[in-house]
Amino acid sequence: GSFSSPESNLPSPVKQEQAKAETLPDLNAKIPYEDWDDIPPSSALEEISEEEAVQIIAEPLLPLQSSTLRDYVDHSETLAKLVHLGVDLSQVEKRQKAGQLLLTLDFEKDIRKILLFLKDVGVEDNQLGPFLTKNPYILAEDLEALETRVAYLKSKKFGKAEIAQMVSRAPYLLLFSVERLDNRLGFFKNELGLSVKKTKDLVIRLPRLLTGKLEPVKENLQVCQVELGFQRNEIQEIVFKIPKILTASKKRLKQTFDYLHNIMGIPHHMLTRFPQVFNSKLLRIKERHMFLTFLGRAQYDPAQPSYISLDQLVSLPDEVFCTEIAKASIQDFEKFLKTL
Repeated sequence: GSFSSPESNLPSPVKQEQAKAETLPDLNAKIPYEDWDDIPPSSALEEISEEEAVQIIAEPLLPLQSSTLRDYVDHSETLAKLVHLGVDLSQVEKRQKAGQLLLTLDFEKDIRKILLFLKDVGVEDNQLGPFLTKNPYILAEDLEALETRVAYLKSKKFGKAEIAQMVSRAPYLLLFSVERLDNRLGFFKNELGLSVKKTKDLVIRLPRLLTGKLEPVKENLQVCQVELGFQRNEIQEIVFKIPKILTASKKRLKQTFDYLHNIMGIPHHMLTRFPQVFNSKLLRIKERHMFLTFLGRAQYDPAQPSYISLDQLVSLPDEVFCTEIAKASIQDFEKFLKTL
């Protein structure tokens, strides 16, 4: 199957959602999507367009003299129950209009059905609070629309456990329309030339690829090909092994490559074989390489008997690296570092 035709093999609610024009009220301001991963705040992430904005119809209920939701907990059964679930109100109120939204909702009428839906999707009980802290806007979504998006993922052969993992790790995922999810899957499939199965594996491992901004991804692919000189098939392999390279800092990527390739002389095919080296801190790579050079052991050619793999260079703890790879003591290494 392919990701390019969302209409094919879809349950009827999916077709209905696509037929429906998404005309949600404008919030007068965009709500930024955020990832629930270890992504730095400076990372460029997508903002919802006005058409996709979360449906929030609320008068500003917070009086000027009260700047915090905590003041309402004693008077609001809804807020009290959300706190009991583990929702962090101090974080929620930092999100645009989220505090007002919560004050307009009734726990039994509006929230309970969404909680049951999330549990059914596979969000664990102890994760409901953190999930809603990250994405309180899902409480205002139409339940049928949410079910339709899950039905779409199932129609694309994502398993129940996989969907649960994706939704838990990228809480904004289910705010995206079927059409948009389909376009995004199609983008990664076509841009990287991956099979349907590999595309699925990629987004299961890094679901924020479906919710984050595409511009940095396109830029990183361009950097890998044009500036770093990797071939298309090598980029495919690298991305499949470490999807995070698509959202990594371009500056850091270039600096690490420059050192590995131009200083240490590691060829492209070896970097492709062990791209995990790009996840390492450049300082760690430099310190270890310089120590090995000092000892006369910096040999990265597999054809040589004293060959040291990139995996051995960066993955081992200091003690093991020193004794097994550098054939030196940790004290020697620490002494050497002081001379740098």
